[in-house]
Amino acid sequence: MGWTFVRQTRDQLIRELIAPQASERACCEVIDHTLDGDVLWTVVRVTARQAGVMGLAAGESVCYIGCHLLESSGGDWGYKSLDESVHPYYYSCPLRYLDMAPVQSPEWRERVHRFHAGRAV
Repeated sequence: MGWTFVRQTRDQLIRELIAPQASERACCEVIDHTLDGDVLWTVVRVTARQAGVMGLAAGESVCYIGCHLLESSGGDWGYKSLDESVHPYYYSCPLRYLDMAPVQSPEWRERVHRFHAGRAV
């Protein structure tokens, strides 16, 4: 997936990325977010309105960890959205987020732990 650029300020873009979203199939709600430089970390709860969304039955929910890369170009702000399942090569995800979502990439989580252990030294 590529980058999406919009004519918004950085703050407006962040507000848009963390705003609740709903469709006929599912509702998505950011239940926690953290900004680390130009990386926006999120924990998103997806609640299926219809069976089959992310393997859920209607009414069931699951959480995942999101990683949104932010960048400015020519006065516009852009983003690239990733999630844990694609092993983003960014590891500053808050440790508490790891307890908020099921494991999708054990290797990525190990790198997150090593990143934070290195910060503590």
